[in-house]
Amino acid sequence: MSGFDENPFAEPSVDNPFNDPAVQQVTANTNNVQRDIEEYNPFDNKGSQRPTTQVRGAANPPHYDSGMGGTTSPAIMQPTWEVPQQPPQYAKSGQQQMSPAALEEIKRRQEELDRKAEEIRRREEELKNSPYNARRNNWPPLPEKCCFQPCFYQDINVDIPLEFQKVVRMLYYLWLYHSAVLVLNVVGGLALLLKLSDFTTFGVSILYLILFTPFSFVCWYRPAYKAFRSDSSFNFMVFFFVFFFQFLASTIQSIGIIGSGNCGLLVAIKCFDSTPGGVVVGILVLIVSLGFGSAAVMDLLLLSKIHRIYRSTGASFAKAQAEFTTEFLRNEHVQGAAVNAAAASVRAQTSSRY
Repeated sequence: MSGFDENPFAEPSVDNPFNDPAVQQVTANTNNVQRDIEEYNPFDNKGSQRPTTQVRGAANPPHYDSGMGGTTSPAIMQPTWEVPQQPPQYAKSGQQQMSPAALEEIKRRQEELDRKAEEIRRREEELKNSPYNARRNNWPPLPEKCCFQPCFYQDINVDIPLEFQKVVRMLYYLWLYHSAVLVLNVVGGLALLLKLSDFTTFGVSILYLILFTPFSFVCWYRPAYKAFRSDSSFNFMVFFFVFFFQFLASTIQSIGIIGSGNCGLLVAIKCFDSTPGGVVVGILVLIVSLGFGSAAVMDLLLLSKIHRIYRSTGASFAKAQAEFTTEFLRNEHVQGAAVNAAAASVRAQTSSRY
């Protein structure tokens, strides 16, 4: 019946926000709180008593009249438990996933490195435990009961720096290839002996095998080995000088001058022009000729490669001369000869005085 209490002739209060019952209730509560604060005396005996006016807040929310005969409570949000988000799982791309072949290759290289490290460690232990810390000669590899003993010590993994080991191994394999071609040259000379009664080629081929095999090892492989081991300019010069003649000799052997003791191209042509049975011998001689030719090509390639390495190290002919002079003066035999010559000169001068 509240609608009959309103003045029908008054201004309409629909658009006035201050006529809202909820706003008027909040305003009244605010005025009561303000009045209690102003009347509060902190020096009064009853100062410990706080105003009993209830302040609306989260613990005591106000009730609002909806204007339709009932009250409504404010909306209260219920606490929720947030589940922590898991980090996103990213699938590995094709570049991050390694194929089994790549893993196997990495594993194989790791095993090879471990094996080399163990070999180097073992050799170092042998050197430490050996008497006088001396290295035993191990080349050529001969059995213990043989009447001959190894003449050189060779270990590329220990003596040669890592960046030059591949070149030294290639040079060693090239020496082995030269030796194999010389053996094959003896076989070709034997075929010429049996088919064409060529005693000269067979005899000279055996002489080449006996002479060139050890001389090539001593005259150009060992100087190169020592040059890379100690960065010796003098040994580099010796290697270049001798190995150039090795290249020329391989080229001449591939040509095969008749009567020179080499199974070369000219000797193969002569075999093809002879009796029909000489075709097999000609093919064998031609194979030997190709062996000499390929050896000459590899000689030239390695010669140029080692020369580039030599020039990149800053070596020179003057440095080689200085090293030769130093090594020459340090030689025990040279020092002994110089002492003997000086003693002989003193004795001669003494005898001439008396």
